[in-house]
Amino acid sequence: MNLPDIDLLQALINARGPCGEEEEVRVLCQKQLEKIVDDVWIDPAGNLIGKISGSGQASDSIRVMVHMDEISLIVKRINEDGSLRVNPLGGILPFSFGQGPVEIMGDKAIFSGILSFGCMHTTKESTNINKIIPEEHNGQGKTPGWDDVVITTRKTLAELREAGVHPGTRVVIAQTRRQLHLFQDCIAGYFLDNRASIFVAIEAFKQIKIGNKKPKRDIYFVATCTEEVGAHGASYAARTLPGDITLAIDVGPVAKEYQTILSADPIIVYQDAVGLYDKKICDRLVILAESLNLKPQCAIFGSYGSDASLAYSRGQSAKAALICFPVENTHGYEITHKKSLKQCAALVQAYLLD
Repeated sequence: MNLPDIDLLQALINARGPCGEEEEVRVLCQKQLEKIVDDVWIDPAGNLIGKISGSGQASDSIRVMVHMDEISLIVKRINEDGSLRVNPLGGILPFSFGQGPVEIMGDKAIFSGILSFGCMHTTKESTNINKIIPEEHNGQGKTPGWDDVVITTRKTLAELREAGVHPGTRVVIAQTRRQLHLFQDCIAGYFLDNRASIFVAIEAFKQIKIGNKKPKRDIYFVATCTEEVGAHGASYAARTLPGDITLAIDVGPVAKEYQTILSADPIIVYQDAVGLYDKKICDRLVILAESLNLKPQCAIFGSYGSDASLAYSRGQSAKAALICFPVENTHGYEITHKKSLKQCAALVQAYLLD
């Protein structure tokens, strides 16, 4: 089935990386990069940078961006009973995470809690679950929002202080829920956005190393911070690293409105909600994909922005491009084709060596 390296992909998904606190992911990525690039460093924004030096035949560098952060939660306040009220970091609704274990990343300790909506077996006197699902279950309820949710900790206020929990503490899905699930021709799990993209970029750079082919220009692998809350890491890297081209790798939503399907074939994005991608680069990516016997999917995305388009929109990059692998359930329990990551990596490699 041309499976990706499941052990590496699983390790990337297991690493906790809430927005602004991506250290576990960065450490794992750095170990991989040190084997396949000429130089590695961390910039002042917290981005991890790896460089492959080109032959000098072309002067324009390329920045390949994949983000390290995951959709996550941030503590808004601590209630008297030790439960936590939280806000989302990134576009996520409670039903996408569902009731279940989370991990509270205190300054001094990481411990588990439960994302809770409250009990269903109540009357109108109770206000939590009945705001979401009416007693009659007649379909007139509303989608639960974060105001309807608490994180149950079963800890006292003193215990929470001792663990270093306060407004601003990050909360993530527990590692016990991060196991990849392989079924039929697909892989499913949380945080394919964007750990699978990190895998794609590592695989592309690894194949360049194995093939002992020198790219014409310098290539920068950029594992960025805080993409889910504004792509600030990408904007900083685009401004401070050489080159005019920013190429992002990310998940591509499968939807009838975009004419995208759940297959192994990569998606070339010509526009998203933030702005246009460079048409010449997009067209070239389509040609390269076809030369690899792939069937590239061309798409226009709404309700979407990437490291590349956001950096471009702020004037930090002269040109932007985006390659995606198709994903169902984006920002939830995501599904992609088993062959999609390898084929996406092959296209990235072909472009970098073009």
